[in-house]
Amino acid sequence: MDRWQAMRIFAKVAETASFAETARLMHMSPPAVTRAVAALEETIGARLFVRTTRSVKLTEAGGRYYEDCRRILSDIVEAEAAAAGSYATPSGTLTVTASVLFGHMHVLPIVTDYLDAYSTMAARTLFVDRQVNIVEEGIDVAVRIGHLSDSGLTAARVGSVRRVVCGSPAYFERHGVPQSPQDLRDHRVAMSTGAWASMEWRFAQDQRVTVHPALMSNTNEAGIAAALAGWGLTRVLHYQIGSALLGGRLQVVLADYEEEPLPIHVVYPEGRQAPAKVRTFVDLAVARLRANRLLN
Repeated sequence: MDRWQAMRIFAKVAETASFAETARLMHMSPPAVTRAVAALEETIGARLFVRTTRSVKLTEAGGRYYEDCRRILSDIVEAEAAAAGSYATPSGTLTVTASVLFGHMHVLPIVTDYLDAYSTMAARTLFVDRQVNIVEEGIDVAVRIGHLSDSGLTAARVGSVRRVVCGSPAYFERHGVPQSPQDLRDHRVAMSTGAWASMEWRFAQDQRVTVHPALMSNTNEAGIAAALAGWGLTRVLHYQIGSALLGGRLQVVLADYEEEPLPIHVVYPEGRQAPAKVRTFVDLAVARLRANRLLN
């Protein structure tokens, strides 16, 4: 077996922490994977894994070798792709993910404009209110709201969003404007059961209020609709009500008590080795989102 293939097998074992899973993913037999790693260890003269009946973990030497392997294998892939021309011109299908409402409002228009600019491209969108594993689910680009974990992905910050309490002018005329988070106990609340939902609303200065919503829904749109109708208050990310705020149909309250805004990032896995379809879309998305005054 050549050294490059052995390195690919080793890197996949390091990533999956499983010889059996590596064999399945690479369409090999488990003994063949074991032999490849053993041969690599013999060639290098160092143990790369600590194996037990329950786990496979990199040794210190294995960890260093894995980082080198990732770089070398990435360089090989980049060289082959560059030779084939795939890094010069966008081609294939671009897969983009974002949360549902943000995706519909702000990402989809960028995707359609991108397809207009690159007529040979196709695109697939995955708009879901959950954290998507970019690598496992075959995602090219993600637009994420919130603080990022140290995942090794490449990220460009493009803006931020506030979590705001809002209601209609008609509602405030009838029921008054809350002056502090504690006043929310005296107001009717509509809220979503989605990803950001919690009965305990947190504010700046470590203030917390347990709300008892009169209306619960599985969508933010329902809470926003109730607020627009003057029925009660709701709490959402401010981009979700941008047009209603600009038009005066909704008003934000308790702005002095808001937590720090949540960052928005465009995230992708390849870094400088990103193919043309990713680089061109990221360039467009970053420019458009940074220019959006509702997000900056």
